[in-house]
Amino acid sequence: MAHSVPQVGRSACMRPSPSTTRSVAAGVASVNNKAPLGYLSTSFGSGRVSAPDADVDVLHLKNLRSFLTPRDSPFVEGDNRGGGFVGDVDKVRLHTVEYESTDSAGSFCSDGVVDGSSQDDSCILLPEWAIRGGPRKTIYYDPKEVCAAVVTCGGLCPGLNDVVQNIVYTLSDYGVPSDNILGIRYGLRGFYDREAKPVTLTPSLVDGIQLKGGTMLGTSRGGADVKEIVRRINLWGLNMVFVVGGNGGNAAANAIAEECEAQGVVCSVVGIPKSIDNDILLIDRCFGFETAVEEAQRALLAAKVEASSARNGLGLVKLMGRQSGFIAMQASMASGVVDACLIPEVPFNLEKLCAHIAKRFEMKGHAVVCVAEGAGQDILNGTILGGHGTDASGNPVLQDIGLYLKSEIKKYFKGKGETDIKYIDPTYMIRAIPTTSNDRVYCTVLGQGAVHAAFAGFTDVTVGLLNTHFVLLPIPTIIQAPRKVNPKGRSWNRLTSAINQPILN
Repeated sequence: MAHSVPQVGRSACMRPSPSTTRSVAAGVASVNNKAPLGYLSTSFGSGRVSAPDADVDVLHLKNLRSFLTPRDSPFVEGDNRGGGFVGDVDKVRLHTVEYESTDSAGSFCSDGVVDGSSQDDSCILLPEWAIRGGPRKTIYYDPKEVCAAVVTCGGLCPGLNDVVQNIVYTLSDYGVPSDNILGIRYGLRGFYDREAKPVTLTPSLVDGIQLKGGTMLGTSRGGADVKEIVRRINLWGLNMVFVVGGNGGNAAANAIAEECEAQGVVCSVVGIPKSIDNDILLIDRCFGFETAVEEAQRALLAAKVEASSARNGLGLVKLMGRQSGFIAMQASMASGVVDACLIPEVPFNLEKLCAHIAKRFEMKGHAVVCVAEGAGQDILNGTILGGHGTDASGNPVLQDIGLYLKSEIKKYFKGKGETDIKYIDPTYMIRAIPTTSNDRVYCTVLGQGAVHAAFAGFTDVTVGLLNTHFVLLPIPTIIQAPRKVNPKGRSWNRLTSAINQPILN
């Protein structure tokens, strides 16, 4: 049942806007591309220059430009503060390595990405190029007529406030009136929840929020009514919506963009990829991941101290990582104190794990084990602790592998010299903190890039870092499957080599 529209302060975005509905379904377009022409090299870098009007293998982006009026960017004067503009079809190569043969490490699926949702290592083939992100010289919205909304979805992650702040700052830099930017409260349901009225986001309101963890807007998981959201977008006259979320949040952004198209609502929907597990396809790293790894190290170093201070001491640390073990892998590599790392992508045998721990006890008198929360669920499924169902975001409900390992390892060493186990679970601590300096810079660029993408008329896209370059990616491409650690890849091999971890499965 539809709710009455919340009344929010002075926001001009809340005024009904009958002109926002048009025949969109037949008119959503993709960007044109260019073919190679030559090379350009300067003291600041080099790249290839392209000629127009050729068919290029590129990830196509939807845009609404046929319904919008092109105009010069407000940054044309001064050439964008001397930094210039991104070419509308500048491209970034997706496949950067050419392998000698299929025997080369990492060569599997070299023309795409591994389907993390598949059990048989199937490959999702991808084009050669992605469109570069950044400010365009030509924009397609009049800043004074822009009404934008920002929403944060899913679990917490370091950097949410940073991204919100920089979206607001960049919209204001373009000239969007300060009372035309709405913050949607407590996730997507905030579009229509009468008890969670939107707030007006002004530069003064978001000043300093990057110094705090969490999200000033609040968040929630799943359960959004997409048709009702689009009805509110149309009713409030919104023409830009920024969705900060993970795989689930970006899937919701995709559904909103498609429903806008179906209902004839002209609105650019742009995602910002948030995942503390770093499990979004193609993206080099999601914001907050580096901060989480840094904080996770603290738990591992504490486990090392505890373990080394006892006879046959074992420090057991459980970290986040529902389907992907990137945090556990990176923190184990960075800390230099881990003897065994267990991740969801690599099955392990409990007997072999315990035997490995016993060898470490013989060698140095203690050991440290790092386990991702999603590891070993196949073992637990054979017990009364087995998981059941999914959460509101569609993620599988996990059982506590950390407590299970603590109990089973204790049983294994009973009568074999015993062991003093210190179990540390910093799960939520690593996601509720402010960002590190690198993550803060990354969030700034992502917030800026999302606004640039919207002003360029794109929709159903997300922004991110790909092969060290900022790009725009079609949301349907990145939500096909979760990104996972490749058990046969170089990153996992580097870790197991560094810590002398044997094959445990």
